Amino acid sequence: MTAQTGPLDGVLVVDLSRALAGPHATMMLGDQGARVIKVETPDGGDDTRGWGPPFVGDPGARESTYFLSTNRNKESITLDLKDAGDRELLLRLVDRADVLVENFRTGVLERLGLGIASLQERNPRLVVLSITGFGHDGPEGGRAGYDQIAQGEGGLMSLTGSGPDDPQRVGVPIADLLSGMYGAYGVLAALHERERTGRGTVVRTSLLAAVVGVHAFQGTRWTVAGEVGRAQGNHHPSIVPYGLFRCRDGSVQIALGSESLWRRFCDGFGLDPATPGLATNPERVAAREQVIELVEGVFSAWDAEPLLARLAEVGVPAGKVRTLDEVYSWDQTISQGLLVDVEHPTLGPVTLPGPPLRFFAPNGDEVTRRDHLSPPTLDQHGDSIREWLSSETGR
Repeated sequence: MTAQTGPLDGVLVVDLSRALAGPHATMMLGDQGARVIKVETPDGGDDTRGWGPPFVGDPGARESTYFLSTNRNKESITLDLKDAGDRELLLRLVDRADVLVENFRTGVLERLGLGIASLQERNPRLVVLSITGFGHDGPEGGRAGYDQIAQGEGGLMSLTGSGPDDPQRVGVPIADLLSGMYGAYGVLAALHERERTGRGTVVRTSLLAAVVGVHAFQGTRWTVAGEVGRAQGNHHPSIVPYGLFRCRDGSVQIALGSESLWRRFCDGFGLDPATPGLATNPERVAAREQVIELVEGVFSAWDAEPLLARLAEVGVPAGKVRTLDEVYSWDQTISQGLLVDVEHPTLGPVTLPGPPLRFFAPNGDEVTRRDHLSPPTLDQHGDSIREWLSSETGR
């Protein structure tokens, strides 16, 4: 067992999940000090170990960068849950666990003799996080869920793209990631409740729920106003100007989220903020194409870098569109602790995207965890976990 540090130090998480939604939730818990034991199948482990390219490492010991992205701060043990002996070992883990995370299709655990009710009967303090594709019940409760399908079924793709006839997926598996984030949030709430009641609860979420949960203003646009939002490219449906605008040698983004910013922008670039038909945001939304043409006409005399400098000088929120190599080499990214260096057992030193949270003591000293564990190789900790379970304390 490796010592952990962080707000969740002392919390034991048994991770039966695979792919991305569940593993992202357990990585978030591990980032904050929980001990996460990842239970994998003996025949290759987590699905994402085979998702690539890119793969890195020597032949015979190659690692998927996809797997590396979502499994830091975990230990790995392989168990065949159809084998009675391995099921018994899992139950011994459950007896000691604070949290169990699973994303099997509805009914799979029951068929394995590992139903959630029976697990909580063994360990009444156990918090269970269950993530499904479309929910564990309802008319389509047993339906398999994958990220892109959920993005489409949950309406997100209809809001993303160059226009209404060009639905696009988000460039990362956002339904998986969001359901993992919601799941980790639910686990923390359940652990807090357990301090009061002494009993664990079951937390359920789904890819569908996560996507619907972030509809934000697009949701109430329909439920309250009766308007169906549709994709319209890189410009905001309710705020103008707010989006990506062409300039002489590329493009920049601006976000004028208030009338004071509109006036500041106009003053900085020689425009009249009280131009008839453009003086208020509702008017500008109605005249969207005219405003875009106006802004891009002004920007056509500027290259991107001096334009961004001028926008900063004027006090207008603006930015560029960075590629990922630019993001990870950016001083601001590095300053926020968004890269972590770990020692991988076969790859050696590697740099990973880091946790997005930082913690500070009342005196201002940063107390964010720094000693992160590399994503494990398959069954890397199997022997040590078995030895730990056979010890008298097991804790």
